Amino acid sequence: MTRPNLDLAPIGNCSVSALIDRTGRFVWACAPRIDGDPVFSALMDGDEPEHGFWAIELADMVAIEQAYVRNTAVLRTVMTDERGAAVEILDFAPRHLKHSRIYRPIAFARVVRPLSGAPRITVRLRPSADWGARRAEQTSGSNHIRYLCTDLTLRLTTNCPVTHVQNERTFRLEGELAFFLGPDEGYDQSVMAGVSAALDQTIQHWKLWTRTLYVPLDWQEAVIRAAITLKLCVYEETGAIVAAMTTSVPEFPESGRNWDYRFCWVRDAYYTVRALNRLGAVDILENYLGYLRNLVDDAQGGHVQPVYGVGLEAAIGERIVDSVEGYRGMKPVRVGNQAHEHLQHDVYGQIVLPLVQAFFDERMLRPGTIDDFHALEKVGDRAFAMHDQTDAGLWEFRTIARVHTYSSVMCWAACDRLAKAARHLGLTERGELWDERARLIRARIEAEAYLPEEGRFAASFGGTELDASLLQMTDLGFLDARDPRQVKTFEAVERDLKRGPYLFRYIHPDDFGEPETAFNFCTFWFIEALHLNGRTEEARAIFDQMLSQRTHAGLLSEDISIQDGELWGNYPQTYSLVGIINCAVLLSRSWQDAR
Repeated sequence: MTRPNLDLAPIGNCSVSALIDRTGRFVWACAPRIDGDPVFSALMDGDEPEHGFWAIELADMVAIEQAYVRNTAVLRTVMTDERGAAVEILDFAPRHLKHSRIYRPIAFARVVRPLSGAPRITVRLRPSADWGARRAEQTSGSNHIRYLCTDLTLRLTTNCPVTHVQNERTFRLEGELAFFLGPDEGYDQSVMAGVSAALDQTIQHWKLWTRTLYVPLDWQEAVIRAAITLKLCVYEETGAIVAAMTTSVPEFPESGRNWDYRFCWVRDAYYTVRALNRLGAVDILENYLGYLRNLVDDAQGGHVQPVYGVGLEAAIGERIVDSVEGYRGMKPVRVGNQAHEHLQHDVYGQIVLPLVQAFFDERMLRPGTIDDFHALEKVGDRAFAMHDQTDAGLWEFRTIARVHTYSSVMCWAACDRLAKAARHLGLTERGELWDERARLIRARIEAEAYLPEEGRFAASFGGTELDASLLQMTDLGFLDARDPRQVKTFEAVERDLKRGPYLFRYIHPDDFGEPETAFNFCTFWFIEALHLNGRTEEARAIFDQMLSQRTHAGLLSEDISIQDGELWGNYPQTYSLVGIINCAVLLSRSWQDAR
């Protein structure tokens, strides 16, 4: 076994996803939902897990290569042994049209092919149960094995001799093998033909989806991979978008900052759909808007949580499990997230801003209606009521409550965008009301968060501290980038929060002490601010530096070590992928330059 690290490649189909390491081993996957019990838990079980993985090993292997099939979520691993014999593994979760709808089963598929010589392989399939506490029990049939996991029973259907898999026997690979690990039901066709057809159709599906993206001229590969992975973070049944695929990868070693990110944060999803909208991926936006409308209906004008389950569950209580050792043996391992109990008033803006687009965007299958607007006004009422109230802020402090400037600016943005939507819908009086509310919030922010002696804004009302979210005042339209107050704020953030090429969220101690790693999304915010302040060459240099820190799969986690550039925090992180897309779009040359 290799020491756990985040150099992992995700596959998925918007129902389930899995992370595969550089040796072609499944080390993380949850089912039947992304926030469920892991059926592959090795990533969270120390250096030598006894189960919770799916490996296909080549005897006497001396070389391995791994990359995605171009513009897809299909992963190709090629292994070569000391005699030159080679084997190819193609890993995917089926996703394609079937009976006029998208087929996305709770299933993973593998095609194994000999490329040269006489390779000898061993299949080790050891799903886990009870949060990694034990190896899943199994039963078998003539050409299948059933694995009794915690929340579902998985069935492996294969044309490989079942006893080879059961006994983990090393055998000679003389032809193509197919493995389909999915629902506990019969596979109604030849498994080799069925899986091969699903592979071809899945490749075609992803290539056609990628072709619909409007990508910048520069950094196209990085943008396409980020976009595909963001789509993998969608739970398509409801439209939810998770913050990351993992739980409890610490923000830095032994920090205790181990969180479960397999849920839908309103904030993270807002940034995700905004970035994908820049690429024209309106399918994800429209599906997510349905998720938001359900949240708005359930809230009935009252409190909205910052985070929900992918099935719109409000209760995602946090607990600690001791059945796995944790990433590199670093505990705690948390399941659920206490943030669902928090007050985070920025969420009202992050609900209004994406939903307002439905009133303007003619591409929508379901355009926004007058009734939708009036329902959304209840969210605006809440934003106006909460704009000057204490909350946990976007960084989700557990013991620190302030009136956070970012939260208040988001409440201002909610009122500002409702005013614009009202005018567009011909609701003049409602537009005037929301304009007046936006004006009142602006005045309060300028009075309470501005430090005239320094000419800059602070991160909270009456405070002096800085955090990187102040850079978002420009992005949200509250201040022009060249406004002297924003320039001074940017200069202060650069002076106090920047370490090398990276930016910290903040540097003051929080519930767990002082942060030790930089937050990747904040570095991307800083890159954008550099460009808007006329320092484009510096912005491009730092952007290239960030791209060089990606995993071999082209992805980033939440945090990065300023000492050695190692990635920490949950992975792949939607925030960080959003940053790649936003900066590439902003900094790229025009397509006219390609003429």
